Amino acid sequence: MNKLQILVICRHVEILATIVRLINTNDQWSATGAVTDEDALAAFEQSPFPVVLLGNGIDSADETKLTQTFKSIRADVKVIPHYGGGSGLLFAEIYEALAGR
Repeated sequence: MNKLQILVICRHVEILATIVRLINTNDQWSATGAVTDEDALAAFEQSPFPVVLLGNGIDSADETKLTQTFKSIRADVKVIPHYGGGSGLLFAEIYEALAGR
């Protein structure tokens, strides 16, 4: 069974590491992290992730730009804003996005 690939973008390295670690506790998911837009776009162009999670530190202009860019590459990508709230909320946001597929 292939794992669901999730791209996580977060400006704070420590928070990014925590989010990636939490996502990877789910046997069906695999997270890749990026701090910069450039790294995120490079990763997405190599492997168009079906899910992108936007974490702390991304301003609204960058969020809009990233979302538009990802959707221009893969129209069905699920872009999930996540700005804290713990692992329960993180998982709920991912499951909710997936249910909307």
